[in-house]
Amino acid sequence: MNAQGERLTVEQVLALAPDAASRAAGTRLAVPGPWSGTGAGTCGTGTGGRVLWGECKGSGGRPYRTVVALAHGDGPAYQCSCPSRKFPCKHALGLLLLWAEGGDAVPEGAGPPEWAASWLDRRRQRAEEATSGRAVDATGGPADPAAARRRAERRAARMTSGATELEQRLTDLMRGGLAGVRDAGYGQWDETAARMVDAQAPGLAARVRDMASVAGAGGGDWAARLLEECALLHALNQGFLRVGELPEPLAATVRSRVGLTSDAAAVLAAGPLVRDHWLVLAQRDSDDGRLTTRRIWLYGRGTGRMALLLSYGAAGRAPELSLPVGMSVDADLAFPPAARPLRAVLGTRHAAPVACPEPPPGGDAAAALRAYGEAVRDDPWLEAWPVVLAEVTPVPGDGELGWQLADASGGSALPVGPRGSGDSLGLWRLASLSGGAPLRVFGECGHAGFTPLAAWAPAQLPTPVPL
Repeated sequence: MNAQGERLTVEQVLALAPDAASRAAGTRLAVPGPWSGTGAGTCGTGTGGRVLWGECKGSGGRPYRTVVALAHGDGPAYQCSCPSRKFPCKHALGLLLLWAEGGDAVPEGAGPPEWAASWLDRRRQRAEEATSGRAVDATGGPADPAAARRRAERRAARMTSGATELEQRLTDLMRGGLAGVRDAGYGQWDETAARMVDAQAPGLAARVRDMASVAGAGGGDWAARLLEECALLHALNQGFLRVGELPEPLAATVRSRVGLTSDAAAVLAAGPLVRDHWLVLAQRDSDDGRLTTRRIWLYGRGTGRMALLLSYGAAGRAPELSLPVGMSVDADLAFPPAARPLRAVLGTRHAAPVACPEPPPGGDAAAALRAYGEAVRDDPWLEAWPVVLAEVTPVPGDGELGWQLADASGGSALPVGPRGSGDSLGLWRLASLSGGAPLRVFGECGHAGFTPLAAWAPAQLPTPVPL
């Protein structure tokens, strides 16, 4: 048993992997052969909880030293002397898998060795310093409300100037027509995006880059898709320039879409807090070359509410926030104001995660489309909405027809979108879980189709399998 309540299962460990290659490499290291000096015990450096450690033989003369802290406040934390830029690396995954399988490969020890305890102690010190700093800010000590207000006013002025400039550029684009856009290259898009970054409007910059991707991708409908992106960006610009005239939920959505986000501590302090037993549905990382973004989807077993946790890491480094997929977490969430609240901030966890006795309820394809349509009604810039499909059968693509998820009743089907169809390994894993029979699938339903993220095989309920 660990400090999170119970030993992680193999499926939960694999769900922590940043990608499929790491899962495969970690699985190959989940054998005693390359390991020495392994152990598990209670950390004695003040961080509390359980710790795993071990040395794994690599290609060099020195083994890689690996340590995993299982009771880290934001989920498992990892340290390895290997040069990998992935978190967790294959050695951390291998050690976790070796421990998850039980047996004597990772024996109980009195405490971690010095090299592991030193890293844990440094983590504890940094956590105490960060907590101390937040406590000072919360009391209003060194914080300067007047200076903060002046900074906010200056940023608002820059963002307004940026949105006005972007509107003029869109007008010029429409007047000149879209015919020559595809041959103009990325230079004009990069320059426009850079101007939005200078205006401190990262949301506008991101949408400009999306337009560049549409223009560069080509295809028979590229002009229509680019016109749609122009219309959405125009609506967002106009909304921001007239944000004072909008209803507050929609105004909050517009501000966040442009790039004005709230600090997590401020969101938690403002409340209200939603306490529930949150089932961890899926976790997925993406890397755009600048940041690694981790998305963790949750379902409130009492409220029936969906939530999305976002965390970030430097390019090539996975964020530390990690929750075991398939477990239920008794915790508080705070949702920033929005017309259709989804993104949340994780607050206090009142108990260790426990295994969920059953998967979340689901609906059919029509219900999924209806849920997405209702969400877009409130937030026109929404790409997709998380839904659970109760009984669908994956149907592989044939010729021009791509993968689909067909209702068991045979009444309708959802096409798998580009993001899902790009991961052929995940789709074939979904097909193998199904074996031709209906199964429950969680994913995101959007205008481009359905992206499967996890599934519950009938023989393996209630543990979801990441896709």
